[in-house]
Amino acid sequence: MTDVVFVFEVHQPFRLKTNYFWERKMYQRITKEGLFNYYFDQNGDREIFERASKKCYLPTNRILLNLIDQHKHEKKKVKVAFSLSGVFLEQCELFNKDVLESFKELAATKCVEFLGQTYFHSLCSLFPINDEFVEQVKMHRQIIHDLLGVEPKVFENTELLYNNSIAKEIEKLDYDGIYVEGAERILKDKSPNNVYVAKNCKKLRVLLRNYKLTDDIGFRFSNRDWAEWPLTADKYATWLTATPGQCINIFPDYETFGEHHWPETGIQEFLSKIILEIFKHDSLKLVTPSEVIKKHKPIANIDVPEFNTVSWADLRRDTSGWLGNTMQWAYYSTVRDMEGLVKESQNSHFLKTWRYFQISDHLYYMFTGGGAPSEVHGYFSPFGTPTDAFITGQSAVMDFEMRLRTFTVTANDPFRFYKGVGKKMFTGITALSLKGFIDVISKVERKSIEFHKKRGDFEKWAKFSLQNKKLASQFRKICKSKLKGEPLKNAIKQTAEKCFEDVINKTLDLGYY
Repeated sequence: MTDVVFVFEVHQPFRLKTNYFWERKMYQRITKEGLFNYYFDQNGDREIFERASKKCYLPTNRILLNLIDQHKHEKKKVKVAFSLSGVFLEQCELFNKDVLESFKELAATKCVEFLGQTYFHSLCSLFPINDEFVEQVKMHRQIIHDLLGVEPKVFENTELLYNNSIAKEIEKLDYDGIYVEGAERILKDKSPNNVYVAKNCKKLRVLLRNYKLTDDIGFRFSNRDWAEWPLTADKYATWLTATPGQCINIFPDYETFGEHHWPETGIQEFLSKIILEIFKHDSLKLVTPSEVIKKHKPIANIDVPEFNTVSWADLRRDTSGWLGNTMQWAYYSTVRDMEGLVKESQNSHFLKTWRYFQISDHLYYMFTGGGAPSEVHGYFSPFGTPTDAFITGQSAVMDFEMRLRTFTVTANDPFRFYKGVGKKMFTGITALSLKGFIDVISKVERKSIEFHKKRGDFEKWAKFSLQNKKLASQFRKICKSKLKGEPLKNAIKQTAEKCFEDVINKTLDLGYY
């Protein structure tokens, strides 16, 4: 018997205001609380969400709920899985709580599994340091638990981005399995319809998306030029029975059922019928991802080095859908490199806004490749051209970075705390801004403080990196005094705090925040 797993990706981004640059919206005086509405098009997002809810989410959820209920006492039960992004769940709460309630009903059936994701459907798994990736995965796990009452045990990274390093991190986070695109270049002569184990992992199972059978529904269902059109449920079920292997993972966007293919095409009726057709075949059974992992032993490992990162995007199935041109890299690196400064700010408004800028869709709209992939990217984009998407995105993140630097009093160069001369004497503590300097100095040991005091490093940093002569003068007086140990540390910290307060008050007086 072959297990059939239907997994549905459900995601809606917060989109940037398309007129942000062209109407000269940058550098206006706003409060930190107003950052989200300043950059993001909540009205446009609401309109798209309501349309998708009416055409897809609510009616398709109802179809699944009815099917689950109709077969709950039978030997063969209706079982499916969902991967809901954190920002999609936010939009449920903002725009249509009935959608959230329908997913709660699905969770309550115990026949539906919910996968883990990055909360912001971001590319943070590709960051050189894993901290942000781990935080977003934990955030997503928490919101799934809080809203749906379940804990994800199988993971789907954003757009199925996968390599060995990502797998290793997900295993540390105690997931049992992870979904990967069944691309030929990583499978070689292996089948996507079996369970594998991740390279260098002890227990993390790899489930592979059968992209050919998935795309028959997702991309080709309404294509009248397709040789197999029309796609009927009995025909599709026959294809499933003819597919050898332990399991077949069908993993489309959920919007396929009513939004990408309108209800008039018969797509929702097809979903209902294919489930019933599967029940007719003794060789097929609907199961959840976790059931597949428990039932089947892996037949081999999957090895995907970082330089060969795989995804489900476009024909190349790599990272080029988001990082394939210089515009995308400029936006991505600008956002990525703000991580330290954002976290030094210790401000929830800056942190969450920065994470909204990470949503992968912003990069997706900047794609400049040609052919069919370009048409798909353009279909989803609210912008007229990829260049428009870049101009808007880059101007918004640069505006945001300017506000962040002002708020934290960012230095031109960071202050790195050493205990002596040489790389081995580095304490591992760095301050990128005056705000960060104040926060970390309490953690710095006495030996390091006195080392920098003797060298005059505090004065030099204030004078040349912060460009603050007054603070430099105050630091010089402290360092020429006989203060040592905690009294010295406290004097430096209090002086920095007073300077920071003065700078922020001047900013407030100007009406900047």
